[in-house]
Amino acid sequence: MSPPPAAGPADRSGPRRTYAVWELTLACNLACGHCGSRAGERRPAELTTAQALDVVAQLAEVGVDEVTLIGGEAFLRRDWLTIAAEITRRGMGCTVTTGGYRMSAAMARGLRAAGVEQCSVSVDGLERTHDRLRGRDGSWRSCFVTIGRLRDAGVAATANTQINRLTAPELPGLHLALRAAGIAAWQWQLTVPMGNAADRPEILLQPVELLDVFPMLARVARRAAADGITVHAGNNVGYYGPYERLLRSPGTAAFWTGCQAGVTTLGIEADGTLKGCPSLPTAAYAAGNLRERRLANLLADAPELAINLPAATTDGGGERLWGYCRTCEFADVCRGGCTWTAHTFFGRAGNNPYCHHRAVAHRRAGRRERLVQVAAAPGRPFDHGRFDLVEEDIAAPWPAGERPRLTADAIGWPPDWTDA
Repeated sequence: MSPPPAAGPADRSGPRRTYAVWELTLACNLACGHCGSRAGERRPAELTTAQALDVVAQLAEVGVDEVTLIGGEAFLRRDWLTIAAEITRRGMGCTVTTGGYRMSAAMARGLRAAGVEQCSVSVDGLERTHDRLRGRDGSWRSCFVTIGRLRDAGVAATANTQINRLTAPELPGLHLALRAAGIAAWQWQLTVPMGNAADRPEILLQPVELLDVFPMLARVARRAAADGITVHAGNNVGYYGPYERLLRSPGTAAFWTGCQAGVTTLGIEADGTLKGCPSLPTAAYAAGNLRERRLANLLADAPELAINLPAATTDGGGERLWGYCRTCEFADVCRGGCTWTAHTFFGRAGNNPYCHHRAVAHRRAGRRERLVQVAAAPGRPFDHGRFDLVEEDIAAPWPAGERPRLTADAIGWPPDWTDA
């Protein structure tokens, strides 16, 4: 999906939401082992066409600029192009994120006719890894067929990739494949323990492994920029390490300025449930339902949408920060990083273990952090378990019961790779 636009300080008294991500259906034709929403079957009581079109009207009324349609798989909903066309008719930009499995040429042409100018295809690693993660043989090849169909239809094809212990070593090779396919942009996100991924902690990166992953990301980002591909760092990629400006916003002086859930972004589930971010755990962050209350009213008074506003924090967020994040020199601007990431690990926001600066600071002190799962997820969409954080000597032997530590030696640099 396209990244949230940059925003200035939040002002509760006026318009502040500009970007919405809308799960049209939870139905899906893939069976991804890292799917945070545990997609597959439709939600009970998903919005009707009339209700969905009313949601479009509500989004336009509050000044949303762009809507990204996701799933499950959005095109499994028969009226998906009707909804997309209504979004663009009302003057909002509309993009789509797809698993890329069996999108037909007619669907791609339908997107263009509906006014959709960009579609992001989810590609996670090279063929064997992607098919394993996505639970469908042939799904990797289908992604590249979809990219070609989108381009033929006049829709800009982009890609998005989850970074974990399976996909990270293959990112350089994946770049070459995506470059050959002609993508225009590429978004990265770190896999976190939500939904199906919470059941597979062995695929998650350990914080100390960021020390080897981020230099690789920087090399790939530089190569991508030279190849005309814009890399977008997702909201849990960072923060304040030596590659922050390179990854966060190439060619600018931009850097992370805090979680934008409920500030410049909104998430809508297929049954009309509203959250400040589409990735947030539903149980803790649902603000209401758009079938029962108007969006404008929820924006005005729902506390679940105010978690990142100045009035909800003290000293730039210090009140809710804990652990390392409370003592960090970037606390006042970072405010604990990505809310989604922290909550899925610990059941609360305010202490984000996936921070490059934090890993570098621990290494400088001769320490490292390691995440240990202590409670399983209950098995519902957007659920999570709980992890404890162990701090130990950086030279301590890697625990025998853990999967081997990912290091730079595991990165698969293609023989024909050239740095920019």
